[in-house]
Amino acid sequence: QVQLVESGGGLVQAGGSLRLSCAASGRTFSTSVRGWFRQAPGKEREFVAALSWSGGSTHYADSVKGRFTISRDNAKNTVYLQMNSLKPEDTAVYYCAADGRLWAGIPVEHYNYDYWGQGTQVTVSS
Repeated sequence: QVQLVESGGGLVQAGGSLRLSCAASGRTFSTSVRGWFRQAPGKEREFVAALSWSGGSTHYADSVKGRFTISRDNAKNTVYLQMNSLKPEDTAVYYCAADGRLWAGIPVEHYNYDYWGQGTQVTVSS
């Protein structure tokens, strides 16, 4: 099993920045991809960004490309999501996720991720 714990959410004004963290523990060696999803009220969970844990591949949703940056610290077993130029439409609960399968590219569908954190609220005011 893999445990994921997010932190760093909060309330920020439009145009501001936040950095989310996702610390992993347990059988983390079994995960090939770590990523972030978000879910706004009344909407489906959507892909935000992800990276390969052992390589340099990253992938972003078009809606956040150029504003968000995903990165990792292997020593701390932590993934970060730096969010800049935030917009009210970025308001959502942000979830960290990990893919427990062998490397096969970066999936964008939530059902391809095996482990999830509890979520952290990000609210962007206009």
